[in-house]
Amino acid sequence: MKTPTGQKQDKGPLMDRGRKYDHLELLEQIDASGSITAAASLMGMSYKTAWDAVEAINNLAEAPLVERRVGGRNGGGAVLTVNGRRLVSAYRRLDKERQQVLNQLNQVMEDFEAYYKIIRKYDLKTSARNQFSGRVKAIKQGGVNAEVVLDIGGGDEIVANITCDSVEHLELKVGDEAYAMIKSSWVILTSNNNLKTSSRNKLTGKVVRCHEGAVNAEVIVELPGGKTLTSIITNESVTDMGLKVGSEVTALIKSSNVILAVAC
Repeated sequence: MKTPTGQKQDKGPLMDRGRKYDHLELLEQIDASGSITAAASLMGMSYKTAWDAVEAINNLAEAPLVERRVGGRNGGGAVLTVNGRRLVSAYRRLDKERQQVLNQLNQVMEDFEAYYKIIRKYDLKTSARNQFSGRVKAIKQGGVNAEVVLDIGGGDEIVANITCDSVEHLELKVGDEAYAMIKSSWVILTSNNNLKTSSRNKLTGKVVRCHEGAVNAEVIVELPGGKTLTSIITNESVTDMGLKVGSEVTALIKSSNVILAVAC
């Protein structure tokens, strides 16, 4: 934003829309260009960062917001679904109303911006690469721990083993919306989907992307319901398993490695 003198103006907390705003803008650019690559270029972000954002958006939505299109004269692209366009429209309207409210509060409370900065600190981010939104399907209470089954849509479920105290603290009950967070290093991949293990979660899908680094590789697996799961494994494991785009793999996740959260 420019001042009348042409100098750049500090946006401050009232203008800071944060990561959600970046994701929203990315959706708009994808809708306009029909391509994640083009959208990323227009926003000055890497292709991988854009793809990570799209996968995170789809994982937290009840239905996909972005769909990939394969083939065609230009080699395919991406398009917003009806739900995606509705989300963008609704968020823009809400963001406009939110900005007006914040501006009004700033006028009647001199130190509002200082307190707003403190409030924003509670809007925490997480390092967990995998985040899923779903609804509690079942809760099996034990003496100390409880097994919570989360339906993340598309026929896929995630089971978490948490303490009974945590169930009470989160006020969880069947039908509630909750979020499952899983670090990518906790996701084990196997090409044998009939393998018997102690892992409570067995999610089978196909590899859609594989990024090899100096030692480790980031493997993105698309589940039948459209959600994606990220695993960090060694490059040697990628070679030994013969992983490539299209390979079918099963992700194994211990229920004790699933963290549950609810919106405040």
